[in-house]
Amino acid sequence: MAQAEIGIIGGSGLYSMKGLTDIREVKLETPFGAPSDPYVLGNLAGRKVAFLARHGRGHRILPTELNFRANIHGFKQLGVERILSVSAVGSLKEEHKPTDFVVPDQFYDRTKQRVSTFFGEGVVAHIAFGDPICPELSAIVSKAGTAAGVVTKKGGTYVCMEGPQFSTKAESNAYRGMGFDIIGMTNLQEAKLAREAEICYVTIAMVTDYDCWHPGHDSVTVEQVVAVLNRNAENAANVVREAVTALPAGRSCKCGQALATAVMTAPEAIPPATLAKLDLLLGKYFKPKVGA
Repeated sequence: MAQAEIGIIGGSGLYSMKGLTDIREVKLETPFGAPSDPYVLGNLAGRKVAFLARHGRGHRILPTELNFRANIHGFKQLGVERILSVSAVGSLKEEHKPTDFVVPDQFYDRTKQRVSTFFGEGVVAHIAFGDPICPELSAIVSKAGTAAGVVTKKGGTYVCMEGPQFSTKAESNAYRGMGFDIIGMTNLQEAKLAREAEICYVTIAMVTDYDCWHPGHDSVTVEQVVAVLNRNAENAANVVREAVTALPAGRSCKCGQALATAVMTAPEAIPPATLAKLDLLLGKYFKPKVGA
């Protein structure tokens, strides 16, 4: 029986949100190593949820160091079918102001050092990723933002950079020239792996500041940034609560069948050890050979 149906990725402050009950922690191991932190399970609006601190409690893991595969696989082990990913971002457009939320529908990859797939080791799979965000989740979260009284923009492109350094002004202006909306360091790999795991995924992007392209960037003080972060954290908890309340019991999207036609490798050619490692993902499509 599933221990959770909805996964929430973000900061540890979300664990203390109003209305969360029956809180407990679960420490998991996966075939891909350890997740960032123990998962915090509880009940929210009558639904079983699982929280994960993306960077670990105390924010101790760099974006490039994140074990994205373990984080998403852990949610799959818990039975999660939908993930709400809360993330701080910089704005690349004047219209996306600090404290606004953006629910992007596209990503642009500028990362260089990350593993972004569960596959390999003798099995090849190509998932469809033209529309990387679950449309069902996107619509619900966008409405939840409005219901929570947060300025929420539906649609837009999230450019995912390697980090940990922020952009140069040349890079920031280049991204603006390409029409991108927001910039962050974490969500693209989560989206790719969630799709491979047949889990619905949506990004709730919290604008903390304008990127360095903005004329007023250098005049922003630490106190202003902290104030925005605190307000965003409170708003995120409200939006997540509204979204969880509004989520239907079943899924009508295609995310749950993402692997149905994605595996290119002939079943007999898949190494038994790889098939065993990927059983949670591929078990419903391929069964290990008897005696293997």
